[in-house]
Amino acid sequence: MTVAISEIVRNGILFDLKNWHQPMSNLENFDQIIDNLFNTLFERNINYLLVGGVALLSYVEGRNTQDIDLILSRSELEALPEVAIAEENKDFIRGRFQQLIVDILLTQNQLFAQISQQFATVRQFGDLRIRCVDVEGLVILKFYALPSLYRQGKFDRVSIYENDILLLLLNYDVDLEQVFQVLSNHLLPSDLEEVKGIYADLEARLKRFQIQQKRLESESENEGF
Repeated sequence: MTVAISEIVRNGILFDLKNWHQPMSNLENFDQIIDNLFNTLFERNINYLLVGGVALLSYVEGRNTQDIDLILSRSELEALPEVAIAEENKDFIRGRFQQLIVDILLTQNQLFAQISQQFATVRQFGDLRIRCVDVEGLVILKFYALPSLYRQGKFDRVSIYENDILLLLLNYDVDLEQVFQVLSNHLLPSDLEEVKGIYADLEARLKRFQIQQKRLESESENEGF
């Protein structure tokens, strides 16, 4: 059985130093809050897709995360009035469902709509079966975000996203031709070239890791004789 989402979020809060000076007495409620959120999505037949850090952690071990990331349309969000909106722009909304932070990518962005339609699967989180982005969809979303993060100078997030991509490519066979084909329809040509350059750097690291992994496997086999 995979880790429950409530455990992922709880760990993200507990291991964030910024939270240590704040009371965290409500952490035990996250199981119920998260069950309430996904049961509400199911009962109202809301077409959501789980993305972001929680989705990533269903595929690879990685960083902690404290929020839930969903792809939704605005009409579907209107069917979820329990989400109190704190900030929003054209493609993104940050809100709160009780004590839980919920980040929403809006399907009026055509890439987010395509990810929701074409790159979805079902993943098990504890007792919940949740509609979740697949590996290629995650890689596309991470690459899509990088040019903007570089322009904004958000290099801490750049480092995190590039490492997320690296972990996914190390552990899964990803159709990079399809990834770049999808991105070519949603990025400026200059941004697409930047993304391909980022991948070239990651590919060099991947090859080093793979060589080291084969060496370790060979040593382990030799020790068995």
